[in-house]
Amino acid sequence: MEFKHEPVMLNECIEGLNIKPEGIYVDGTLGGAGHSSQIIKKISSKGLLIGIDRDEEALEVASKKLKDFKNIKYVHGNHDDIKTLLSNLQIEKVDGILLDLGVSSYQLDERARGFSYMGEANLDMRMDKTQILTAKDVINTYSKEELIRILEEYGEERFAKQIVNNIINKRQKRQIETTTELVEIIKKSIPLSKQKDGHPAKRTFQAIRIEVNNEIEPLFNTIKDSIDLLNTKGRLCVITFHSLEDRLVKKAFKEAEGICTCPSDLPYCICGCKSHGKVINKKPIIAKKEELERNTRSKSAKLRIFEKI
Repeated sequence: MEFKHEPVMLNECIEGLNIKPEGIYVDGTLGGAGHSSQIIKKISSKGLLIGIDRDEEALEVASKKLKDFKNIKYVHGNHDDIKTLLSNLQIEKVDGILLDLGVSSYQLDERARGFSYMGEANLDMRMDKTQILTAKDVINTYSKEELIRILEEYGEERFAKQIVNNIINKRQKRQIETTTELVEIIKKSIPLSKQKDGHPAKRTFQAIRIEVNNEIEPLFNTIKDSIDLLNTKGRLCVITFHSLEDRLVKKAFKEAEGICTCPSDLPYCICGCKSHGKVINKKPIIAKKEELERNTRSKSAKLRIFEKI
């Protein structure tokens, strides 16, 4: 299958990175190299681009797309381990990092990966196909309490208890193995009057995908680690696609800016608050009208930018 992927807010990301020709830049979610194909054009032969992805197919496609460029290193790994991955390359500091979070269009479109609630596929949802845990494992082995927590916390699903009760009833008879089986359970669990706002399985599939790929728990520390790795004036650009991610990024940025805990009537700070940089955009950047009409994936996207001092 061809790896089709339109990068979200491409121009805004390139501008946000404030690229130096001889700098070192990291695309922590390389995907189809949509963003990287433009980053690499902005750096000279003395600069370096590092592309990280947990999906080996993405790395293969990106390496073919960028075959004419020699100053790129491809790394199979998780951006949550960015400090270790860069240390393995003997790189201590970089000038910019881009994290485009969430699932790629290619992974959604390739039905065999089981990310999509449209069409039938095995319950998989692994971004990295070398990992063991799959969506099938989550659905069939997690406890009732664990499943309810995941759907409520990661999917913000109001009908989590009804959905999970029906999952438990179904799996007691036999394993739930396909996306269509899960979709049918979800549809039966949500009143028809409440199924008008998008596909009824959207929130549950998001929640299960997040659990399978451990997308939320390490994110706060990933942001902090990324800021630590930046050179002075280096920038971190993060694109999020749902409120859970965005809240964590916003919180991590605010903490990195420095939160003074001194009483407001003190003339100067005595709490030892230290700032690591500044948030470039207090409000998240969203896609322009033209992109929203052209690329549906951009509708929920928010871009936040942090600059190291």
